[in-house]
Amino acid sequence: MARALGRALVRRGKPYSFPLLSPPSSAHLCTEGDGLQSSRVKIFDRDLKRKQRDRAAWLMRGKDEFVDSVAENLLDRLQDCRKTFPTALCLGGSLEAIRRLLHGRGGMEKLIMMDMSFDMIKVLKDTDEKFARNNLETFYVVGDEEFLPVKENSLDLVISCLGLHWTNDLPGAMIQARLALRPDGLFLAAILGGETLKELRIACTIAQMEREGGISPRLSPLAQVRDAGNLLTRAGFTLPGVDVDEYTVKYDSALELIEHLRSMGETNALFQRSNILKKDTALATAAVYQSMFGGEDGTVPATFQVIYMTGWKEHPSQQKAKRRGSATASFGDIQKHFGRGSC
Repeated sequence: MARALGRALVRRGKPYSFPLLSPPSSAHLCTEGDGLQSSRVKIFDRDLKRKQRDRAAWLMRGKDEFVDSVAENLLDRLQDCRKTFPTALCLGGSLEAIRRLLHGRGGMEKLIMMDMSFDMIKVLKDTDEKFARNNLETFYVVGDEEFLPVKENSLDLVISCLGLHWTNDLPGAMIQARLALRPDGLFLAAILGGETLKELRIACTIAQMEREGGISPRLSPLAQVRDAGNLLTRAGFTLPGVDVDEYTVKYDSALELIEHLRSMGETNALFQRSNILKKDTALATAAVYQSMFGGEDGTVPATFQVIYMTGWKEHPSQQKAKRRGSATASFGDIQKHFGRGSC
């Protein structure tokens, strides 16, 4: 489902300790069955991403219509659950939007807000009084999704809104989240999909070919929709669910889009990136963007594909598929019994 959003709203101490936290274990870094090799693949510069998150903490101003829409859509899934989640962990990404839009959903009693950026945690902690709610104890922790500092079987809910797509080992991060959950605990995540910023990718490629005679990676690789279900299964979650939403955000120019990405902490953090962007290449990118995708009103669109993932930690009370070959009736028998016209 595509959604069009405006851009009117965006342009403009030490963390608490918590008894469920434990030192990160190197044993959690690997995906199950993959050994150490997967944890050694470094696609993203996590130190650079932390600095970008630091900058984003001070660039955040007011509400962001796109981020709020994603957070609201993710939190709506809690209303579909009959059970409550007393202890919840919110990982990186859009922490501020999750906290602001929670509105008591999920029956939470303890909420841990964790981010790799100290500045982001500081900003959230400094504004905590504005969002004080009865019976909800909130803790703020500096931590990394790739080295989750949480004890096993200590959480009822792990939620991540627009953050996990920057991890070098996404399956490994999801496995750690599952290990931290109690049986029948819920994992909720929203990540950016492969169709995100497709207009910018095209414009940047054309501009680089024209000005530099070649291309260098300017935008990060993102997961495809077909991979999301496999990620949940590979991480060991049961009852996996995946759905996709596509948002179209309109900007006055390509430069305004870049400023928005900076305020979200979503700028390039690839290890194999070029540290220099020539001025004429940047201007050419903006010009190509405008000429190829600009609307009659002078604005330019940007596509954000969001993949929502839902998974549960295994519990005896959950529905399970029957053993293969255990059926007592065939579809042919059913068709004969009810007639072809009713099938």
